[in-house]
Formats: sequence, C-alpha cells, structure tokens
Amino acid sequence: MTAFDITIIGERINPGFKSTKALFDNSDLAGIQALAVKQAEAGASYLNFNIGARALTDTAFLTEAIRAIQAAVTLPLSFDVPSVQAHALCLQTYDAARAGGALPIVNSITEHRWDAMSLYAQRPFKVVVMASERVEHGVAKNNKSAAEIAGTARRAALRLREDYGMALDDIIIDLSVSAIIADTEGLNRGTLEAVKLIGGDPDLKGLHMMGGLSNIGQQLPPKAADGSDLKHQLENAFLTLAVPYGFDTVLGTPWRGYAPLPEDNYVLQAYQNFLQQTGTNALRAVRKLYKA
Repeated sequence: MTAFDITIIGERINPGFKSTKALFDNSDLAGIQALAVKQAEAGASYLNFNIGARALTDTAFLTEAIRAIQAAVTLPLSFDVPSVQAHALCLQTYDAARAGGALPIVNSITEHRWDAMSLYAQRPFKVVVMASERVEHGVAKNNKSAAEIAGTARRAALRLREDYGMALDDIIIDLSVSAIIADTEGLNRGTLEAVKLIGGDPDLKGLHMMGGLSNIGQQLPPKAADGSDLKHQLENAFLTLAVPYGFDTVLGTPWRGYAPLPEDNYVLQAYQNFLQQTGTNALRAVRKLYKA
C-alpha cells in the first residue's frame, strides 16, 4: 500500500515517552542523538524538540541538547518549549546552516498566547498555530465546532500574513485530534469538517494542516476486533479521511508508517460509523472497534 504524501515531524524527543524521559534524566546526549538519527532514518522531515519543564530551569542542557542533535542530523527542528524566553534561546542556538538553511518551527502559538511572535523580527521561523481555542472579548475559549476551528485558523493565518509578512507555506494549523474513547460531542467530526473548510478556503491556499495523532486511540485496547493494531489503524483512518482535503503534516513516530486504508477496512468503517454518532451512541460505536 502506498504511503501518504505527508510531512512527518518526529515526536519522540519528548519526556512523555518513558524511554526518552530516561535519556533526559541522565542527560544522555549520545542517547538523544541516537534517537534523532533513528527518526531521521525512518523518514522524518523535522524533529520536534521538547525537554519538558527542564527548558525553564536548565538552559545549559537546553542548548547542549540542541547542539548535540544538530551535530547528529541535518533535519530542521520544531521547538515545543513552555515560554517565550525558552523559544528565544532555542532560536538563538539553532544553526540553520546545519539544516541546509531550513527555518525552524516555533510550536506553538494561539490567539490568546501570541507572545512568541515578538521573536519573528529577530529571526524568521515557521509557526504552528493551535486552532483549538479562540479569543472572544479578551477571553480564551475552547473551540468545538468546525466553524469555530476554521474561523480561528483563518484569522490567525491572515494576521500572520498581513501583519508579519509570513508566507502561508510557513504556517501550520494544528487541529486537535481528540481521543475517541471520550468523544461524545462530535469533536472528531468537527475536526474533520474543519479540515474541509480550511482546505476549501481560497484565501488559505498553501497553508499546512497538522495534528498529533497519538491521542486518538488513548485508553483503547491495543488490538482491534480483526486483530490489527487498533491505535495505528485509527490514526490511518483519520488520515484517510483528512489528507484528501489538505491535512498534510503529522506529529508522529516516523517508523510506524502512515498509509491510506481501503474502503472495506474494518477500523475505517467502524470509525466512519463512530463519526455519525453522539452521546452514548458514540461510546457504543467505539466498542465495535474492538468487539467482534
């Protein structure tokens, strides 16, 4: 089966993975380098860089880790750190020449947390915009409907283009992919409908859409009723429905591989059924994924 034509941002340099946290706890730069190389060899186009709260307390390790990764691979980095100050240090440390001149990514901003854009005049970068929340009368609110998500994406993208001169090709809209186990409000359906709205907006041509897919199968059993890898099949089911409308970037594990599912695939059909449900009917539809 042919793989999707998508950009993969390797997600593994992140303390959310126990094996990676152990590398951080031991300040194991050689191990971090090996993890970077493994992701690069598996097909990642970028590497996400997230060292957790240590980014706020240990600037020496932050800069050492960035330099060590760039000494091992030539991929550009996506900086996922918890403060503007940490982002500034990441951008100062990043060596674009080691990545073939490629811009780094700042991951992420929202309408309510726009501070990182103050760094753009000093050093251009690509940016991930979270479309999961909007600002309404000065207050941050969560987006749930497709119209809210797409509206936030449009406002942010046009603001970046018009106020900062940023090319749409340098803007990545992050569409939150919710865990289906607790999705009784149609959040997955709203996300997929938002993909269609954003992808069909002529003013946003060239924009990129992404999501972290690992959430979708949280707390579900590892195997589906047909014996397949349930969580990975769910990721591929989402992509099968989203990629044709412009969803082109994944924050994920490169060696898992992502490929479209055939129409008769058990998990794809069960996921499509789930998308039509709400409330307790949605929970019943989830059970069908792993009950024969």
